[in-house]
Amino acid sequence: MTTTYRDVFAVGQFRVLFAGYTLFLIGETVRMLALSVTVYAATGSPLLSALAYAAGFLPYALGGAFLLSFADRWPPRPVLVGYDLLRAAVSAVLAAEILPVPAMLALVVVTGLPSVVTAAARTALLPDLLAGDGYVLGRAVFAMTAGGTQVLGFATGGLLITAVGARGALAITAATCLASAALLRLRLADHPRRRTSGTVNSAAVSTGSVSGSGAGTGVRSDIGVGVGVGETWRVNRSLLGRPALRSLLLAHWLAPALAVGAEGVLIPYAARAGAPDAAGLLFAAVAAGMFGGHLIVGRLARPDARERLTGPLALALGVPLLAFALQPAPGYAAVLLAVSGAGVAYQLGLAGRFLDAVPADQRGQAFGLLLTGTMTLQGLAAAAGGALGEVAAPGLVIAAAGAASATAALLSWRTLTPRRSAPSWPC
Repeated sequence: MTTTYRDVFAVGQFRVLFAGYTLFLIGETVRMLALSVTVYAATGSPLLSALAYAAGFLPYALGGAFLLSFADRWPPRPVLVGYDLLRAAVSAVLAAEILPVPAMLALVVVTGLPSVVTAAARTALLPDLLAGDGYVLGRAVFAMTAGGTQVLGFATGGLLITAVGARGALAITAATCLASAALLRLRLADHPRRRTSGTVNSAAVSTGSVSGSGAGTGVRSDIGVGVGVGETWRVNRSLLGRPALRSLLLAHWLAPALAVGAEGVLIPYAARAGAPDAAGLLFAAVAAGMFGGHLIVGRLARPDARERLTGPLALALGVPLLAFALQPAPGYAAVLLAVSGAGVAYQLGLAGRFLDAVPADQRGQAFGLLLTGTMTLQGLAAAAGGALGEVAAPGLVIAAAGAASATAALLSWRTLTPRRSAPSWPC
């Protein structure tokens, strides 16, 4: 029997997790936008305003390097609720405007470090709530929600700032955080932590098979932050030391990250095309494509068909961007970007394989590592695209990003090939 989105939403605990995630995304989107406006109003500096926006992404790289082990060492519900309460407090402080701009930026970065732990705990909880193909569709729902929030969140945030000002928008963000915390605390069932022992077998680490059972002679790893940092490094090395898992991580990371390099020059591309106001349309087209791709592939394709589509969809991330070498008008450019964004749905064909390749007691950290690499590489690629745009025409930069993404997909073709059939390279 084919699993559908209706089956996924029929699971009450998934609805609770989804509602909390939606509130989280809305709050984060509005907060980043409102903070950027606040910083720009206080300083008049475009650079500091951009840094205020980027401050929401930097913690993923830092938290992924030092704190990921706590995604498996702590129960997921307290992690989710605690971070919502922390976000509420930070938003309230920002709304009060009692700190100078450097302190505001430092506060956002430091208190954002647990964000990757929270995201890892949330994603790792999905397989506990949804069995089999339901888990893949649950991942698709989360991806669609993220894409849709990008489009609607910025529009809603802009309206909120116009209506109540940046301080009012930050206060509303604090309210969404408190609502999410209350919902998860009262309605989400408690789940045990995945690693109940603090012992990590050092021999297993060297062979890429760290056990969370604590059996045998190992390295004691208590719940202290210092030891947790060491465990994060050890388990990350263990996970990356597994050839099959490392290939899946690279297949998730490289093609979309290189395609994101195009987003670093969408604003100058629209300006060069004589339609600077079209930049918003171009960004929205990418998010709309992601939403549509996940909706269609998740709803209409059976699990075996999703795996067969993995390679072609990964290629679709980069190939449409090659046409930007011809400098298409904004309307055509939006269509090309939407097709590229739809290609991200290739990851649905890898979702089950990734879950199967991850040890159960390291699931949270593995998903956190996946997210850390995604956020870090995409941020670097967007920055690289912007830097390249200083010396080359935006259309050529976008085309180059597409070529790099398509090349990465071809290099990962063996991993992108369905696991039950022999790899066959595209002609």
